[in-house]
Amino acid sequence: MSSEISKKGASKQTLTILCPVFNEEEVVPLFWGRMSPVIDTLSVQFHVNLVFLDNASTDGTYDEIMRLRDQNPDIYVLRMSNNVGYQKSLQSGLNNVESDVYTFIDVDCEDPPEMLLDFAREYNAGYNIVYGIRKNRPESEIIKFCRRLFYRIVKAMADEDSILLMAEFSMFDREVRNAIIDETNSFPFIRSNIARVGFRRKGLNYTRSHRIAGQTRYNLFGMTVFAVAGILSTTTLPLRMPIYLFPFWITLLFILGAAGVVTENPWWYLATFMVFSMYIGLSVTFISLYLARSYKNTLNRPNAVIMRKISQLPQAKVE
Repeated sequence: MSSEISKKGASKQTLTILCPVFNEEEVVPLFWGRMSPVIDTLSVQFHVNLVFLDNASTDGTYDEIMRLRDQNPDIYVLRMSNNVGYQKSLQSGLNNVESDVYTFIDVDCEDPPEMLLDFAREYNAGYNIVYGIRKNRPESEIIKFCRRLFYRIVKAMADEDSILLMAEFSMFDREVRNAIIDETNSFPFIRSNIARVGFRRKGLNYTRSHRIAGQTRYNLFGMTVFAVAGILSTTTLPLRMPIYLFPFWITLLFILGAAGVVTENPWWYLATFMVFSMYIGLSVTFISLYLARSYKNTLNRPNAVIMRKISQLPQAKVE
């Protein structure tokens, strides 16, 4: 396999693998068992650093990471002062770690670590961004249908480019990373940022696997919050929609009101009131959501506070 990874330059570039974790004490050593041979192969071309982004885990996750670090000095940990969530932890990793090439991967191995070798091959072919396309996954057909529908809705509504079935599982160069972190956003949505910045990119199909251990904390509520965050981060259509619908709304109110006057049926007046209220209510709701985001962005607060006394970060070794 190592012969398939050709060198892109004369000297080794630094590849940093960013891996977010939260209460994954049981999973971390199993993940390392899968990742270690992959890193050995990637080390033919890169100087590889593995950086765990610890979201203030309350179990023994940090201790497991430090135990691995005792065995391998190229393992590092960036520990947050509190649980800031998946997206903000990824952004914090990009903001605080200097590298030539970056990779995102989850610790649960639902995205196969071995696929990083395929990413590296395409990176060597000249692509700035190589990402996984989740063509299938072990879940019910209803949920898979809803996911596909969500991605297509987001793509159709997006103000800028959006990539179908893309997740954060990817490899990209320093220029892409700089473009991503150049954005100030208190509600980051990394996959949207990767699509937005452009560059030469390639997607590779794969099937997600089951978690290697532990329990997922990603439930229906989490999916809903994620979906709303994705929509708000990729499009302003909900803000513009009241303007587009205004002529139809006025016409419908006139028809309903006229029907009430002609028939003297109070139910027509109720229908008129409901249509009026729904339009105003939805308009105010979306305006409030976007305004709240704009306000949070102007505060310029860091999305994550790093516990630097107990964090271990690689020294900058970039070409």
